[in-house]
Amino acid sequence: MKKKFKIPNTFVIVYAIILVAAVATWFVPGGRYERETTVINNVEREILKKNSFTFEQNDPQVLAVFTAPMKGFVRMADIIGFIFLVGGSFFLFQKTGAINAAINEIVTRMRGNEKVIIIVVMVLFSFFGAVFGMCEEAMPFVLVFVPLALALGYDSLTGLCLSFLAAGVGFATAFFNPFTVQIAQGVAGIPPITGWEYRLGIWLFVTAFTIFWVVRYAEKVKKNPQKSTMYELDQARRHELHLDSAQLESFTKAHAAVLLVLALGIVGLFVGVLKYQWYIVELAALFLAMGIFAGFLGGLSANQIAEGFIDGAKDIAGAALIVGFAGGILEVLQDGRILDTMLYGMAQATGESLPLLSIYMQYGVQLALNTFIPSGTTKAVLTMPLFGPLADLSGITRQTAVLAYQFGDGFTNMIIPTSGVTVGTLAMAKVPFEKWFRWLLPLELIFIVLSLLLLIPPVLIGWTGY
Repeated sequence: MKKKFKIPNTFVIVYAIILVAAVATWFVPGGRYERETTVINNVEREILKKNSFTFEQNDPQVLAVFTAPMKGFVRMADIIGFIFLVGGSFFLFQKTGAINAAINEIVTRMRGNEKVIIIVVMVLFSFFGAVFGMCEEAMPFVLVFVPLALALGYDSLTGLCLSFLAAGVGFATAFFNPFTVQIAQGVAGIPPITGWEYRLGIWLFVTAFTIFWVVRYAEKVKKNPQKSTMYELDQARRHELHLDSAQLESFTKAHAAVLLVLALGIVGLFVGVLKYQWYIVELAALFLAMGIFAGFLGGLSANQIAEGFIDGAKDIAGAALIVGFAGGILEVLQDGRILDTMLYGMAQATGESLPLLSIYMQYGVQLALNTFIPSGTTKAVLTMPLFGPLADLSGITRQTAVLAYQFGDGFTNMIIPTSGVTVGTLAMAKVPFEKWFRWLLPLELIFIVLSLLLLIPPVLIGWTGY
């Protein structure tokens, strides 16, 4: 019996790229661009000077395959620390039960107004995906929303959409997400949060369209349940499940206080970035303070806050470590003096006078990479050091390059079989992957078309966002 092919672990993929990079330093000619430093909002950024590339001797790497990860940790130290602090802090919000209780309260109060439930819950989850990158955190909610959808006369696919699809759309069109947008902006050398106005418009539009798509489908299934591909499976499951909301957690004053901390923290973040030019250090401090205050207001003891923070940091450790390994790839290319040669080749391939072609190429690469590296943080660290400077050479802004990364990373996360979150969520919801794939594919194709269209205005106006 043949073994089924299994996609390698992300660490295996990234380390394999380190090996390939080291081998490339033996064969790819060396080269160098002249660089100059510019300051934007008190943040220094190094940019490449056009028409300054010259070939030079390469420096073949050997031991770099072992030293690269450690050098990558040093290179990405601020981002790695940021990931740990944010991950630990947001776990405290989850530990208080405030987010779960808020969603449950909305569902309970609006029971009987099915369309309103779909709209409100999807907006809420999309907002969480856009603001703090809700992804894995959305997984447990299918245990609530799939049974609820069945009880309301919908199907399991509708239940999946309430949390999983909505959070995925918010993640893909995020105007804040610290794990994708902010890290990509930081790696690309542009101020964090900048460009949020256009991203907010994208989030509103795509979220509204997605909700329209889901409501239309849900109403069709409610009128004729047999139109659902999940009909037979759902019929059997209705007999297995206790379909009521009696077990939903009640919303308390403590939960309200925790959510107030979250709201004030988000406001403070925008004020700090836009008015005081806060960067990664200040943002990490803000998240840490938010987590501590949320923990105390949520009734957690000092020890519980410490333990919760450590648990959150543990959950995010894989992403933090992979950032260091991904940074090691750049160290190998840079030490081998072929990084600039690669940028030069990419610039020649796209043509510096064809910015739209360049951004579409970047978007296509991000789409392809997402199948093998679903981690948005990893791709930000892996691709933005290349695509940021390439944007300079191709006549587009780095902000636009970040947007292309964001689209390429986010939308297909909900359909690729290599995403642990997707596979795990479908397993929890008891929805076969092939049924979800067939249902979601038309919407995914629309998302790709929308991505291509939404990248045009930033290219035409030279969008910087600051």
